[in-house]
Amino acid sequence: MGTAISLFCGAGGCSLGFKQAGYKILMATDIDKAAIETYKLNFPETDTLLKNIDDIDFNEVMVNYDLKEGELDFLIGGPPCQGFSTAGTRFWDDPRNHLLKSYINALKIMKPKWFMMENVEGLLTSNKGIYVTEAVKAFTELGYKVRVEKVYSQEYGVPQRRKRVIVLGNSLGMDFSMPKPTAKVTGQIFRNSDVTLQNAIESLPDASPKRNHTVVAQNFVPRDEFDSYLRAKTEEITEHFFTPLKGIQLERVSALRSGQTMKDLPEHLQHESFKKRANRRVADGTPTEKRGGAPSGMKRLHSNEPCLTITGAATRELIHPFHDRPLTIREAARVQTFPDNFLFFGNSSQKIQQIGNAIPPILARTIAIHVEQKYGFTNKSNSKKGELLGFALTKAGAMSPALKKTNELLASLMSNRESKQKEFILEF
Repeated sequence: MGTAISLFCGAGGCSLGFKQAGYKILMATDIDKAAIETYKLNFPETDTLLKNIDDIDFNEVMVNYDLKEGELDFLIGGPPCQGFSTAGTRFWDDPRNHLLKSYINALKIMKPKWFMMENVEGLLTSNKGIYVTEAVKAFTELGYKVRVEKVYSQEYGVPQRRKRVIVLGNSLGMDFSMPKPTAKVTGQIFRNSDVTLQNAIESLPDASPKRNHTVVAQNFVPRDEFDSYLRAKTEEITEHFFTPLKGIQLERVSALRSGQTMKDLPEHLQHESFKKRANRRVADGTPTEKRGGAPSGMKRLHSNEPCLTITGAATRELIHPFHDRPLTIREAARVQTFPDNFLFFGNSSQKIQQIGNAIPPILARTIAIHVEQKYGFTNKSNSKKGELLGFALTKAGAMSPALKKTNELLASLMSNRESKQKEFILEF
């Protein structure tokens, strides 16, 4: 059984995936009180710490768990990317990079055999590519072999279009690969009948119009292994309720067809704030619609495709494919691959934010199993030299000027490797 410590643990999506893979989570920490309470509900066997990472003494953590340097198998979770420009300040002196600095310090002290850092795809261009480049440089200077990859969650069984950046590394001197996708993406449409929104939520009973009402599902026969996993042997379904829409809100939602958004509605049904946002101009004078499109607001989801990305706005903006209402908290949790017996603490806003911030457990489990079964935790090399082994950050054939800069910075870290001959393309 592998051991892990989770930093920036949130509600515990990553922890759940690693737990499902057989790991023992020794400790989890976060600064979000509601998220920590959620974590406690679902991981009573794990010690939790409500504390800023800057204030954690990792030498003390090592003593508390009787760990010596290099004995921890996995450090999971990654610091949120602040997304600021350094404005000429030296990167590590910029106080806005304190979370990454503390994360690096944790790695330096504990020296886990493996670490996994997950972040939004905006990490690739944050600080003009400096953030991810400096992070990788720091990891390699600590002796880690590192790979950086943008993953498409739907390729790993998550019924959701969700792109995230994974930085994976080990201090064991091993070359390694990321887990291979289990499905394929073709163009803009994901063609896999099993990894769809409908497959994720159709076995749920009807949602209740009564707030905080627990729905009881009887005589449940799982459709497949994924459905059985989601139901997790519980008949009481929590967080599966909605507030009935009225007036113009109901008119708007009723008018939406699959795949349509606010911009597809008649002008009299468009929200005033949407009209203003749709026509706003950015600092350089370019209209929003010429910079990738106006904000879409509400979206009627397709049932036979992966869901759009679950965020903290999912229960306001993502409209059920058949019913005239947004997704429920439980439906959003299922899309993120949280099983029905996973409980959430806090008000509705806090719960959906926890779900939206989480790493899908099935994605985390895939990585956890891949590392343990294919590589393990035994030093197989005498080489202690850290290096960037490679990066694969898009499936597209073009990149923006910002990403071209990031590409150059990361490629420069591999300038002495034969694998530099590989073509690296990034996408924003």
